[in-house]
Amino acid sequence: MAQYYEDAPQVLREFLVYMESILGRSPKTVAEYHLDLRTFLRYMTAKRQGLSLDTLETVDISNIDVAFLASITQSEVYDYLLYISRSRPKFHNSASTTYGNSAKTRARKMASLRAFFKYYCDKTKQIPTNPVANIDIPKTQKSLPKYLSLNESKKLLNSVDGKYKVRDYCILTLFLNCGLRVSELAGISVGDINRDDHILRVLGKGSKERMVYLNDACMAAIRDYDDYKLQSDTRPKNAHKNAYFISRNGTRLSTMRIKELVKEHLDRAGLSQKHASAHKLRHTAATLMYQNGVDVRTIKEVLGHENLDTTAIYTHVVNDNLRDAADRNPLASEKKEI
Repeated sequence: MAQYYEDAPQVLREFLVYMESILGRSPKTVAEYHLDLRTFLRYMTAKRQGLSLDTLETVDISNIDVAFLASITQSEVYDYLLYISRSRPKFHNSASTTYGNSAKTRARKMASLRAFFKYYCDKTKQIPTNPVANIDIPKTQKSLPKYLSLNESKKLLNSVDGKYKVRDYCILTLFLNCGLRVSELAGISVGDINRDDHILRVLGKGSKERMVYLNDACMAAIRDYDDYKLQSDTRPKNAHKNAYFISRNGTRLSTMRIKELVKEHLDRAGLSQKHASAHKLRHTAATLMYQNGVDVRTIKEVLGHENLDTTAIYTHVVNDNLRDAADRNPLASEKKEI
């Protein structure tokens, strides 16, 4: 852990180690904590030393200690939130950058601050007062998930072509049938697929494992890809020998490459106007399940959601069902001239 956060002061490294090794947060989540809190500590240091915020990325925070944390006030936190809301550059290396973080980004940064100060105030009791205890998380606008219809999903699968069409078809099939996250699909290893029992072991957020049932379509796509790999000249490199989905170079497919190839196939199918993406295929799987009678609690388990509220967003499709019910009423076309 320490070698990845050498630029972090000891108080920050201690928190990051706790989050990953004790609470079991994923390395990706811990990395986000690191970046969020580093920005905050740099801002606090710059403001107190009278430094320009234009050079915030170079501010030295190596000497920050518990006493510094204990001195931070609620008013200073509000000033920081105003800074990231209005003045924080979105693209630090671009001369034409826009400014101000989105509500979603600010909510994440605030969540990082809450976890950080809760650790030092409530867990270790090294600071007497929590400066963020009474600060609300910025409200984010909840939008309905975008998804493909059943016919659009079929169109996507039927349009798959190219040199790696067998592999890519398998990827799209798993997305649309199992509702996997991109990171979960990229992380599939050879031993995660139980071909006898039709079960896929998935490593989800927070390194939590879950088992996903593989239906006939998934198993057929997996068998085809297995055969393809046996006949292919591409062999996985030693460091990637356990990876299930491999690139032309014999390495595990990265999340970025998976997102790219999904976009390529969506474009080929003429579905780019849907603003669809690999993550939207996860929404599609959940929505199609709900539309076809699967209850929300079951979908929650399939998707690996921690809270039912997260899954409940897929009940938006009930609006379509209500509209259909109204249209099917035998009095729906009954009109009287007045």
